[in-house]
Parts: sequence; C-alpha cells; structure tokens
Amino acid sequence: MLLFWLMGQTTLSTVTRTSGATRALKDGTVRPAHFGLRFEEVPVLIQAFRRMVRTVEFDVSEMAFTTYLVAKAHGKPFTALPVFCVRGFHHGAVLRSAKADGLVPKDLEGRRAGVNRGYTVTTGVWARGILADEYGVDLGRVPWVLSGDEHVAEYQPPPNVVPAGPGEDVPEMVASGELAAGIGIPADYPGVVPLIPDAAEAGYRALRDRGFYPINHLVVVRDELLAEHPDLAADLFGAYADAKKRYVAELAAKREGAGEGEGEGEGDQDPSDRMYSRVMEITAGDPLPYGIAPNRAMIDQLIRYAVDQKILAGPVAAEDLFAEGTHGLTA
Repeated sequence: MLLFWLMGQTTLSTVTRTSGATRALKDGTVRPAHFGLRFEEVPVLIQAFRRMVRTVEFDVSEMAFTTYLVAKAHGKPFTALPVFCVRGFHHGAVLRSAKADGLVPKDLEGRRAGVNRGYTVTTGVWARGILADEYGVDLGRVPWVLSGDEHVAEYQPPPNVVPAGPGEDVPEMVASGELAAGIGIPADYPGVVPLIPDAAEAGYRALRDRGFYPINHLVVVRDELLAEHPDLAADLFGAYADAKKRYVAELAAKREGAGEGEGEGEGDQDPSDRMYSRVMEITAGDPLPYGIAPNRAMIDQLIRYAVDQKILAGPVAAEDLFAEGTHGLTA
C-alpha cells in the first residue's frame, strides 16, 4: 500500500528521531501531501548532523539549532524550516565536582572549564548564555577545554577555546576538580553534580518569569530541492505540525486524566513528556510551538548568544534563516 502511495511522488531521504512530536510522521499516520519520506535511522543522532553539514547526505534532516547557524554562516546548501521539534532547559547542563562545595558560577572566571564535544553544541551555547545573563559570568575570562571537534569543520573557535590534550578526559577532569566545571557531561557521571542548585526548577522559573524556553533542534532541507519544488517547505511544515499537534493533544489528555485521577498517568511518562507537560502547566499553551512568530524571542536570543560567544561574526535576521514558504506559517 505504501509503495502504491509513493508512485509518482518525489521521495525524500529523511532523518528525524522518533519522539512524541514526530511519531505520527514516522509511523505513516501523517504524511506530506505531495512528497514521500524515506526515513533513515541514525542511532546517534548527532552523527546525522555531522554527515549533513559535511556531505549533505540527506534531503531532510533534523539538526541542532546552533549547528545550523554555523553551517548557514559557512554557506552549506540547506535551509531550515521553523519546525522546533526539540526544546529543553539547560541550567542543569553545567556540572562541577561533587567535592567542590561552595563553588558558584562567578568562580568560573579565570579557571578552566570543560565542554564535552564541540564549542558550538547548542546545549553549551544556551548554558553559557545562562551563566552570563543570570549569574554575571564573563565568558571571555573562562578558558574552555573541548573533548571533541566541531560539526562544521570550517569553524574556528575564539582563542579562549582549546582542545583537551592527549590522554585528557574532560568528564574525569571535572569530577576530579582539575576543571572547575563542565558542560555536556552526562548528569549521571560519577563524582559530578549540577553547579546551579535546583537546576530543573531554575529552568522552569526562567520560563515562568521571563519566557525563557530554549530551542534545541529544527529541521533542514536541501536548497536544491526547495528551489525545484516551491511547495515543499510548506508541505513538510504542515506534516511535521500535524504530527506535533497529535502529540500535544495526547499530552493534554494525559494531564486532564492525571488531574481527575489524582496523579495517575504521570508516572508512565518519559522525561520529555513530563517536561512538556510541565511547560503546558506553566504557560497554558502549546509546549512545542512551530513557526517564526511564536518563537522570535528565542530565535533572536540564540543568535545573540552565538554572537556574544564568537560563534557567529554578527547578528542575522530570523527570516534569513528559514525557507521563504514558511515565514508566515505557525502551528
């Protein structure tokens, strides 16, 4: 049946991880109106980002937002859709040694801190922005030690960003206290704890108090296809939006059921479901809004952080980042 449906349509190689927001798209419940999608599974999703920015291997790919910003700045031939399929809070991404009681964010100035993987990893950009905006950390006074390289090979980090030396293990250096803190280390790594106390609640408080709700991932499409098929961007946006709306409706139903059942239903949710449910509770709205308009503040914030952290040479307009056919779309 699926093969018959694909006849006469352009079929696009597509990478997007299976999540609540994409499940209906990946199981075929939701489909673009005029295009077929052939999903390719990449077990470690960040490897798909790297393959896309280095060899443009896929037609459509989920991608970390800052990876996209850097790729676009270096002329990579793909353009994003304002489909923000993953969001999160990053106050808990900065970890310190469990032995370093009393360390506060401002203490990082003048001391080395680690970054697991690359300097342009989106979680790191948000986390450093939090350190600067909420805790007054002068990021330029922190030497950052990297455990890996950048997805976009052409990117050159600022002078205060250096690779770890041969045989140096960044997570272990954080756990031992050799590095004052580290970003992107697994939270369950032995001997480390969050630098920011009550990090999860700090994230929700930032959402409640100032609408701070970081975007992690979006979706990109090869420019050649966008030029060849003027309706492709809107068609894909619609399909991703339809799948997301189904997920949000499921979350709302579970929240309503939990309210009636005195907490029943929440325990079987995965961490992302619980987080998005909490966002719904705080905002009384969609926890995964798509489109430029409802996300402009966070788009502009990430661009500002990227400029401040010497990842982008200068600011860019949100509309310049997204496919023209999607500029007025929201979901």
